[in-house]
Amino acid sequence: MARQEVLDRIQKYVDPFRVTRGKGFRLKSFDPGDTCGLQLGKGEAADLLARGTQWLAEEQDMLYAQDCWSLLLVFQAMDAAGKDGTIKHVMSGVNPQGCQVFSFKQPSREDLDHDFMWRYVKCLPERGRIGIFNRSYYEEVLVVRVHPEVLKRQRLPDVGKKIWDQRLSDIAHFEDYLTRQGTVILKFFLHVSRAEQKRRFMQRLDRPQKHWKFSSADIRERGFWGDYMHAFEEAIRATAAPRAPWFVVPADNKWFTRLIVAAAIVEAVEKLDLSYPKIDAAKKKELAAARVALARER
Repeated sequence: MARQEVLDRIQKYVDPFRVTRGKGFRLKSFDPGDTCGLQLGKGEAADLLARGTQWLAEEQDMLYAQDCWSLLLVFQAMDAAGKDGTIKHVMSGVNPQGCQVFSFKQPSREDLDHDFMWRYVKCLPERGRIGIFNRSYYEEVLVVRVHPEVLKRQRLPDVGKKIWDQRLSDIAHFEDYLTRQGTVILKFFLHVSRAEQKRRFMQRLDRPQKHWKFSSADIRERGFWGDYMHAFEEAIRATAAPRAPWFVVPADNKWFTRLIVAAAIVEAVEKLDLSYPKIDAAKKKELAAARVALARER
């Protein structure tokens, strides 16, 4: 199957989940079990995903060589939505030297002594590289919003009623700034249903090899499901933009989740029209001289 044919085939499945305008956004409008009517066997889905990851690897090589753009992939989700697996499968063909993955846990004392964006800014990808945030600065308007006690530990001098609107505005302006500096930002909310999360938790409990992934904190957080959905909706509504779109990706079917994420990334990178740097006359002369010198060696 030709490259363009495959791109055309999967690209049309990306648009229904792309959010570039927050006004009127409602999370309930997106079905976690949606597959857009796409009927694929595991083998066919894996084949399409493999093609996507192969093309991404090719584009990454040019991204690195051109040294002009950087790519920031932000993944947010409830527990067990499949962030780790999606990152693993979609980025499987990418050269590790050109890719950096950061998973942000609870902030350290040093982190808490700085502004809320400080520890994330330090990890932004440099030109020519792909940066992946497995959870991100959005945690500051998600988990911190759901758990006010976390906000108290940040010891802010003035916490008003508009703090969440202010933080979301700061994030939107920050992302606008980054895009103008050459960072392509794609944000993925892996939208898993509460029922599917329960099923996956039970699966972890039933399989000894999955026990390490289970934490009692996961069960506690389920009790705040409604609060989290509200926080996610507010965050997406306030920060969705053409330059930094959100993708609300159905996460109840892992094969579909990975396919949509891969397609969105390939689509965005293809639009950059990347190419290997062209050399000037002086460089050509230098290469010709090197060829002659090597040819003379015995």
